Formats: sequence, C-alpha cells, structure tokens
Amino acid sequence: MIEVQDLAVAYGHGRREIAAVDSISFSVGTGELVSMVGPSGCGKSTILYALDGLIKPTAGRILIGGDEVRGIRRDVALILQDAGLLPWKTVRENAALAMLLQGIKEDIQSTLETLGLSGFESRFPGELSEGMKRRVGIARALALHPRVLLMDEPMANLDSLTRERIQNLLLDLWNTLHFTGVLVTHDIEEAVFLGHRILIMSPRPARLTEVLENPEAGSVDYRGSKAFHERVAYLRTKLGAVES
Repeated sequence: MIEVQDLAVAYGHGRREIAAVDSISFSVGTGELVSMVGPSGCGKSTILYALDGLIKPTAGRILIGGDEVRGIRRDVALILQDAGLLPWKTVRENAALAMLLQGIKEDIQSTLETLGLSGFESRFPGELSEGMKRRVGIARALALHPRVLLMDEPMANLDSLTRERIQNLLLDLWNTLHFTGVLVTHDIEEAVFLGHRILIMSPRPARLTEVLENPEAGSVDYRGSKAFHERVAYLRTKLGAVES
C-alpha cells in the first residue's frame, strides 16, 4: 500500500539547509498498522507530513497504492497531536471540517456515534475533556473513509487511563475498518501495543536503524503478555543506545 523509496527531506537552502530525513526506505502493507519511534526532533513528523503530501521530498519518492504522492489525497487522512479543533466550531462542525474542505456531502452522525460522541454534537471544544477532543480529531479523519490513516502523537499529553482508552478505541477501529496506518509516538508501550512492525529512527537527520517485528499486536490482551513486556524492554534499551 505504502512504498517509501530513498526519501530525503531538507529545510532551507545553501548554508541554512537542515537535513531532516536522510534516504529512508520502508513499506507498509495493506491493512497493516506500523509504529514509528525515535528521539525527539529526529524527523518522524516530517516523514508523516511527506506521506500526507504536505511536504515535498527533497529526494526520493512515496507511492500509495502504486501512485506517487504529489499532494494531499482524498484517501489519506492525518490526525494531529492536539486534534486541531477550531474553538468556535461545535463537535459536529469540527468533525465535518475535512469533508467540507474536500467537498464531500455526507452525514457525519454515524461516525460520531461510533466514537462515542453522540449527544455532544453541539458542544464546543472548551466544554470537552482532552480525551473527547482527541475523539473528535479521530472522527474528522475517519469521516473521509481513508484507506490510509496517519497519526502524529494522537494520544500525547493524556493521562494514562485516557491514553489506554484511546489506544483501545484505535485498535477497535482498525479491526473494524482495516485501514493502513502509520503511528508516530514517543510512548514505547503505545508503539508496541499498536504496531505490527516498529520503525526505529536515528537522531536527526532521521535514518531507519531497525525494523522490529511485532506480530502479536492487534489484541487488547497483548499488554499483559510476556512478548509485549520483552519487546518494550528491548525497545527501551535500543532507544537509549540511539539517543546516547
């Protein structure tokens, strides 16, 4: 589904040029959910924005479904870290915003109900908990019925219980909708819980240092398993070595 071939991204020009991503190649199969981890500021979000067509690669190319990414696509949706909600718009209006911008006329209600937002349609972001705000952000993305879902720290700064609830929700949605997903996260346990494979990045400029296979991911019961704790421990050690 996703093919990243020798991707490089740099910001600025000449002496001011800063390399953010350096010749990365990886693939994500149809219906696969992949996690991406690495040191802060290493370029993970840059890779995600390139996948979404928001950033043009300096070199290399990205293919989705065999077609080269040359801009924003209707079959790809991005969930931002802070949900990106407009404070003057209601839950319904925020959730339908991406559809409105892309000229899609469809009732958002079923998506709101799926995400447990029924009854909150007329509320404003300031009246919602952080967990509810993240659900609205997810609803906005899922309203597009994307084949590919890109997630940039969608559970950042949440308390542990709310984070686990949103993780379980994403897992349920993946099991139901079978989207292809790429999750950028700093949370090691989250990366292991959700990612069928885990892409480990170097400090900036981002290079792919290892791909950790994690085939047991995809079950709520995985958190309590021996394999889960072994992979979390391995990843902690690996990332500690990367950062040092």
